[in-house]
Amino acid sequence: MSEPQDSQLDQDDLEAVTEEMPKDVDVADIQEQLEAALKKADENYELYMRSQAELENSKRRAEKNVENAHKFALEKFSLELLTVKDSLEMGLSAEDADAGKLKEGTELTLKMLTQVLEKFSIYAVDPLGETFDPNLHQAMSMQESAEHEPNTVIAVMQKGYLLNDRLIRPAMVMVSKAPE
Repeated sequence: MSEPQDSQLDQDDLEAVTEEMPKDVDVADIQEQLEAALKKADENYELYMRSQAELENSKRRAEKNVENAHKFALEKFSLELLTVKDSLEMGLSAEDADAGKLKEGTELTLKMLTQVLEKFSIYAVDPLGETFDPNLHQAMSMQESAEHEPNTVIAVMQKGYLLNDRLIRPAMVMVSKAPE
């Protein structure tokens, strides 16, 4: 099939089409309908282009929001930790503090740190006396024990931590085994 070279109908083509049409059809009405359809097509194309532009703008905004979320995700957490750091610095700068007061200050600072961690859903995994769970614990060694059931955590070398119920560091533990 070959496409016409010129999209405009010349007079001969118009007369040929007109002769083939039923006599009760008005060419002027059809031309008005065609113009209305073309106008509607132009309006729809304009709406399409605006929608595409809005979609691109939304995509750019979303990318910027994600970038900012990554960039500043730790801002609130960092601000809370700064109070703990300030407390530690005050304890270190105390010149005439005795060991008892330093210990008390350190305990208060540790309490502050624990509160900050809990505020951000970071909880310690301290499994002493519990059954060993490889999903939460890392066994550093095993020791024979008649006092404990086999596969029980009998010592915690380092606590583990969960962030929103997701393990971020396993607890390093010593696990009991049955005596031989």
